Amino acid sequence: NFQTCSENITVCKAINITLLKTQLWYNNCMSESIIREKAKEFAKNIVFLTKEIKINKKESVLSNQLLRSGTSIGANIHEAQYAQGTADFISKLEIALKECFESEYWLELLFETGYIEEKQYKKLNNDCGVIRKMLISSCKTLKAKND
Repeated sequence: NFQTCSENITVCKAINITLLKTQLWYNNCMSESIIREKAKEFAKNIVFLTKEIKINKKESVLSNQLLRSGTSIGANIHEAQYAQGTADFISKLEIALKECFESEYWLELLFETGYIEEKQYKKLNNDCGVIRKMLISSCKTLKAKND
């Protein structure tokens, strides 16, 4: 009777571990999906903004820099889906994170030089900050799981 009870505990622990791993995998996939969608939406808004600046304000140097960094965030997150392992996956997310920081810089510069309005700047900068925070959290979580 004791052996049966002990075996049941072992089976229960194994089931709980499996459920926990499944939940972590699901949460990670959902989180990555949310980041991908937010990054894609941000990229589209950057494309629209830079197109508007080029046409209406005749500025292309700063806006091209923002176009490159702002669209690169989502591209790197998307590319991470096909990483060759966890280290490669983390690397792609870290590149996306660097592109977030760069995009915030170009947005700030375009705002401070009068190329974009405050309302537009605040929205895009906030959107970029949300993506940045999600990327930081994902990288930290993945690195902790890898240790």
